[in-house]
Amino acid sequence: MPNTKMKPVPEFHSENEEREFWATQDSTEFFDWRSAERRKFPNLKPTLRTISLRLPVYMIEDLKVLANKRDVPYQSLLKVFLAERLEKERRRA
Repeated sequence: MPNTKMKPVPEFHSENEEREFWATQDSTEFFDWRSAERRKFPNLKPTLRTISLRLPVYMIEDLKVLANKRDVPYQSLLKVFLAERLEKERRRA
Protein backbone atom coordinates (compact mmCIF):
# COMPACT_ATOMS: atom_id res chain seq x y z
CA MET A 1 0.00 0.00 0.00
CA PRO A 2 1.57 3.32 -1.07
CA ASN A 3 2.42 5.88 1.56
CA THR A 4 -0.01 8.79 1.09
CA LYS A 5 1.87 11.09 3.47
CA MET A 6 4.76 12.01 1.21
CA LYS A 7 6.49 15.32 1.75
CA PRO A 8 6.22 17.78 -1.16
CA VAL A 9 9.42 18.33 -3.13
CA PRO A 10 10.50 21.97 -2.74
CA GLU A 11 11.07 24.24 -5.71
CA PHE A 12 14.74 24.73 -6.51
CA HIS A 13 16.37 27.82 -8.00
CA SER A 14 19.50 26.10 -9.27
CA GLU A 15 20.97 22.69 -9.97
CA ASN A 16 23.44 23.21 -7.10
CA GLU A 17 20.61 23.98 -4.68
CA GLU A 18 18.81 20.79 -5.69
CA ARG A 19 22.01 18.74 -5.50
CA GLU A 20 22.69 20.00 -1.95
CA PHE A 21 19.12 19.24 -0.92
CA TRP A 22 19.14 15.63 -2.13
CA ALA A 23 22.58 15.02 -0.61
CA THR A 24 21.04 15.54 2.83
CA GLN A 25 17.54 14.11 2.41
CA ASP A 26 16.01 10.62 2.36
CA SER A 27 14.18 10.40 -0.96
CA THR A 28 11.77 7.80 0.44
CA GLU A 29 10.14 10.63 2.41
CA PHE A 30 9.26 12.29 -0.90
CA PHE A 31 8.68 9.37 -3.29
CA ASP A 32 7.17 5.91 -3.05
CA TRP A 33 9.84 4.03 -5.00
CA ARG A 34 7.72 0.85 -5.07
CA SER A 35 5.44 2.53 -7.60
CA ALA A 36 8.31 4.02 -9.63
CA GLU A 37 8.66 3.15 -13.31
CA ARG A 38 11.85 3.01 -15.33
CA ARG A 39 12.18 5.82 -17.88
CA LYS A 40 14.61 6.55 -20.68
CA PHE A 41 15.76 10.03 -21.60
CA PRO A 42 17.27 9.63 -25.07
CA ASN A 43 17.76 13.36 -25.65
CA LEU A 44 19.32 14.13 -22.28
CA LYS A 45 22.82 15.51 -22.69
CA PRO A 46 25.35 15.24 -19.87
CA THR A 47 26.81 18.37 -18.35
CA LEU A 48 30.24 18.92 -19.85
CA ARG A 49 33.29 20.57 -18.37
CA THR A 50 36.29 21.66 -20.40
CA ILE A 51 39.64 20.56 -19.03
CA SER A 52 43.22 21.17 -20.03
CA LEU A 53 45.17 17.96 -20.48
CA ARG A 54 48.86 17.84 -21.29
CA LEU A 55 49.87 14.79 -23.30
CA PRO A 56 53.10 13.86 -25.01
CA VAL A 57 53.06 14.76 -28.69
CA TYR A 58 53.53 11.13 -29.73
CA MET A 59 50.33 10.16 -27.86
CA ILE A 60 48.31 12.83 -29.62
CA GLU A 61 49.74 11.82 -32.99
CA ASP A 62 48.98 8.12 -32.34
CA LEU A 63 45.47 9.06 -31.23
CA LYS A 64 44.95 11.11 -34.40
CA VAL A 65 46.08 8.19 -36.57
CA LEU A 66 43.68 5.80 -34.83
CA ALA A 67 40.85 8.32 -34.98
CA ASN A 68 41.47 8.90 -38.69
CA LYS A 69 41.22 5.14 -39.35
CA ARG A 70 37.86 5.12 -37.55
CA ASP A 71 36.74 8.37 -39.19
CA VAL A 72 36.05 10.12 -35.88
CA PRO A 73 37.54 13.22 -34.23
CA TYR A 74 40.49 12.36 -32.01
CA GLN A 75 38.92 14.08 -28.99
CA SER A 76 35.87 11.82 -29.37
CA LEU A 77 38.05 8.74 -29.59
CA LEU A 78 39.89 9.82 -26.45
CA LYS A 79 36.54 10.10 -24.62
CA VAL A 80 35.59 6.60 -25.79
CA PHE A 81 38.90 5.18 -24.55
CA LEU A 82 38.53 6.95 -21.22
CA ALA A 83 34.90 5.81 -20.79
CA GLU A 84 35.87 2.19 -21.55
CA ARG A 85 38.65 2.26 -18.98
CA LEU A 86 36.47 3.90 -16.35
CA GLU A 87 33.81 1.21 -16.87
CA LYS A 88 36.47 -1.51 -16.55
CA GLU A 89 37.74 0.02 -13.30
CA ARG A 90 34.18 0.31 -11.92
CA ARG A 91 33.58 -3.38 -12.61
CA ARG A 92 36.84 -4.27 -10.84
CA ALA A 93 36.01 -2.26 -7.71
